[in-house]
Amino acid sequence: MNVVILCGGLGTRLREETEVRPKPMVEIGGRPILWHIMRGYATHGFNEFVLALGYKSDVIKRYFLDYYHLQSHLTVSLTSGSVIARDEGREDWTVHLVDTGLGTQTGGRVRRLAPWLGGQTFMLTYGDGVSDVKVADVLRFHRQHKRLATVTAVRPPARFGGLVFKGDLVSEFSEKPQIGEGWINGGFFVCEPGVLDYIKGDETYLEREPLERLAHDGAAAPPFAPHGRSLRHRHHVHRRWHGSGSSLRSLLSLASQIVTPGGRALALPPVCMR
Repeated sequence: MNVVILCGGLGTRLREETEVRPKPMVEIGGRPILWHIMRGYATHGFNEFVLALGYKSDVIKRYFLDYYHLQSHLTVSLTSGSVIARDEGREDWTVHLVDTGLGTQTGGRVRRLAPWLGGQTFMLTYGDGVSDVKVADVLRFHRQHKRLATVTAVRPPARFGGLVFKGDLVSEFSEKPQIGEGWINGGFFVCEPGVLDYIKGDETYLEREPLERLAHDGAAAPPFAPHGRSLRHRHHVHRRWHGSGSSLRSLLSLASQIVTPGGRALALPPVCMR
């Protein structure tokens, strides 16, 4: 099954990092966010990826073109110029790098990938959201409900402490309560080919008319998907990674803390859309 990852945006909320590279290539623990996302899917057996490129697509292409040799021990013949990679254990991934336009919106990028999806069910996520969501469980849920799209949901942590007043006195103080924020799009989807029919063209935002119409046409009962897309979140993830105390520094074991500092993400069944 193909995993579509949207990698074409400008990354304005991480402008300090994205002046020289696209947002999915911002590093956490010496690896791009994109690599961590792909590793998460591969852990559950999904290792074929279709990357929708746009802004600074050359940076992502160069990363994967060089990946085989740069992640290996090398023997170089200065006489012939031949190079032999002598390391094993590299990721068994297939990566399709598809230019989907510089100004194309999220929905338009997905629609442009139709020839690469083969009319089959596909997974979809953003190139800037790391999670420990169990994507195999999301797929199972999706198949059970037989709808066009399934999306994960998450409660975001509040950025400020909350106060409750009783008259002129503070009767309750809650430091950055999580439950008051409501549910938001967790950013991990399973989609049927029919979803593409909801997307008109390059100017279509996936999160607007397509998802709104899918929800309106019929949603079923509501894994969680913590994600971080600002510089503040990037710094938090980086500190967690280097402070994990684990020689493996397993991202999956850290993800539930990554974008919920001081709180816990809730594990809920994914929302299924018709």
